[in-house]
Amino acid sequence: MCLAVPGRVLSVEDQDGTIMAQVDFGGLRKEVCLAYIPDVQIGEYVIVHVGFAIQRLDEKSALDTLANFEKLGILEEEFGDGFALAAKQAGEPQ
Repeated sequence: MCLAVPGRVLSVEDQDGTIMAQVDFGGLRKEVCLAYIPDVQIGEYVIVHVGFAIQRLDEKSALDTLANFEKLGILEEEFGDGFALAAKQAGEPQ
């Protein structure tokens, strides 16, 4: 599954002409491309899909969505160890 997940921008930097950010997804941090919304500021929330920030999101909506994703285990599924998850789903010993 590939979702658009909200996250909070922690830092922004130019990497060889591409605006990149460190984004926090409820405790999980990933590097994200800001090419579609390069004027995003540190502290803002964005929706990220396949490594690209595609839209801004207000804080309440972002936190509510992250809480629901956490309850459903979606964050671990999206960002966790894919090999361990596949083994678990297949019933293999961990």
